[in-house]
Amino acid sequence: MRILVSNDDGVHARGIRVLSRALTECGEVVVVAPDRNRSGASHSLTLEVPLRVSLMEETGFHAVKGTPTDCVHLAANELLKPEPDMVVAGINHGANLGDDVIYSGTVAAATEGRHLGFPSIAVSLVGDTHFESAAHYAVQLVRALMRYPLPADQILNVNVPDLPLEQIKGMRVTRLGNRHRAESVIRERDPRGHAIYWIGPPGARQDAGEGTDFAAIEQGYVSITPLTIDMTAYRNMSNLEAWLAQQG
Repeated sequence: MRILVSNDDGVHARGIRVLSRALTECGEVVVVAPDRNRSGASHSLTLEVPLRVSLMEETGFHAVKGTPTDCVHLAANELLKPEPDMVVAGINHGANLGDDVIYSGTVAAATEGRHLGFPSIAVSLVGDTHFESAAHYAVQLVRALMRYPLPADQILNVNVPDLPLEQIKGMRVTRLGNRHRAESVIRERDPRGHAIYWIGPPGARQDAGEGTDFAAIEQGYVSITPLTIDMTAYRNMSNLEAWLAQQG
């Protein structure tokens, strides 16, 4: 088993170091990750400048001057011979719940892995302390995928409560919740008086009821949400056809 590990917090993040160490129990681990924090990069690719890769002597990690998607794409298509058997993204510093998956570079790294044909998992810690707890569940899920592969169009989005392992109640299969509209952009001025803008924090929880990823975390469970790579809204296709017919 050869496991490609990436993230969006960068090669220096504690989460990716804890994860890569833990996954050595399952097989050979190769880390290819951004050279700096690229949180919120979503599924972007770097297309107008070349990618540069450096090998970190201390850890053996490959640091890429690019996005999480760049890292997985480059690793699978060029850097790793033979190819990996699986992609694990994380451990993200902070939650990837509900709408977060739209923007998450960690989820995008796993999505790119699945798009390229590899079983893939995105793992996030809902906090910044108990990374070993998240690593424990990552190892457990990787071993499960080794025995029982998931459908080819699916990844797992895993969120782990920031609790000691013995305080986590178990795992739950969940759906994505969602948040209210994000808070306003924050407008400030630089030292020269020019306007600058900061993207505000995410909105408050809107759909966080029973069965959602938000609810599972709140109750002390690991949330495991299956996400599909094919985003086609199949159940709405007939409605769309009827709508088009009404247009004459």
